[in-house]
Amino acid sequence: MANWQADLIPQGQWLRILTGNFTHTNFNHLAMNLAALWIITFIFKPSVRSLLALLVFVSLGVGIGILYTNIQSYVGLSGTLHGLFAYYALREALQGRASSWLLVIGVVAKVVWELVYGPSASTAELIQARVAIEAHLCGVVSGLIFALVSYPLYKSGR
Repeated sequence: MANWQADLIPQGQWLRILTGNFTHTNFNHLAMNLAALWIITFIFKPSVRSLLALLVFVSLGVGIGILYTNIQSYVGLSGTLHGLFAYYALREALQGRASSWLLVIGVVAKVVWELVYGPSASTAELIQARVAIEAHLCGVVSGLIFALVSYPLYKSGR
């Protein structure tokens, strides 16, 4: 797997759009992302099929989205994790679980907070890299869009 690199993607290394989400700076970075993935699957209990499909689609959304930012290099699953959380929270909310609207508001508020006040310095120190808050934004936007687009499918029970 290779990290996401802005200068290599236009040269034909398109797979980096996806694989950058699955590479990490160090063990702490990987462990944090895996713990967050476990928490998301524990809370929302998605099917394996749903989770794998969404991992790919949201990762592509993040990888393509950050092409339109100033980021030159990116690694980590956090953007995708934000998208998964946003997707499943909005899906539950649209299915009538009123408390899930708080989760949607919470994940949007977290990203807005990061954009206004910056990311956690302790997280950056732990992962030994800049926290890519732009990826978090791309992930949330991707997750919300996928939830809205797929709503007619899961509304009908497919």
